[in-house]
Amino acid sequence: MMLISDPSWAVQADLPRLHDLLLDLLCDRAYREGDFLLSSGQRSTYYINGKQVTLHPQGAVAVGRLLAARLPQEITAVAGLTLGADPIVTAVSVVAAYAGRDLTPLIVRKEAKGHGTQAYIEGPELPAGTAIAVLEDVVTTGGSALKAVTRLRDAGYVVDRVLALVDRQQGGAELYAQEGLIFDALYRIPDLQQRYRALAAD
Repeated sequence: MMLISDPSWAVQADLPRLHDLLLDLLCDRAYREGDFLLSSGQRSTYYINGKQVTLHPQGAVAVGRLLAARLPQEITAVAGLTLGADPIVTAVSVVAAYAGRDLTPLIVRKEAKGHGTQAYIEGPELPAGTAIAVLEDVVTTGGSALKAVTRLRDAGYVVDRVLALVDRQQGGAELYAQEGLIFDALYRIPDLQQRYRALAAD
């Protein structure tokens, strides 16, 4: 694939071009068609393994740059439910630091750890009322990110938005709206499907 031969693309491309290049990487590495059972229990004719991109060197930089650019200045921390959100939270925080912005990364456990502080939330302790955005790789029904939102709100933080890499458009946006959350995604599933087929036809 063309992208792999030029490792500087994720750093040098402007944001609109970066958005297109990341879509190509998603189609090449993360998107597959077939018969799949999802974590939600639903069956699907396609599958998106976001970690194939968020754990890719250039993919992580691209995801970090694009998501950080969509976070308003009042957001001072980013968080997500382990495991899918871990590389995204880290990438956004590191990319923001290079741009001179302080975004503290937090990881939300699915279950409290069974030793030590028995915490649900890993990372620096922040003041109550800190504005946090929850990040996610692929949103289907929205349950994973909502679990992170709930844990963070219970800890005294203010969470008003969820940002995702891909929205499968299977109920997540509606769930977040019911919870008073702003929802945004870099891509919707038709974006991937159309580009995937265009690349396959070339």
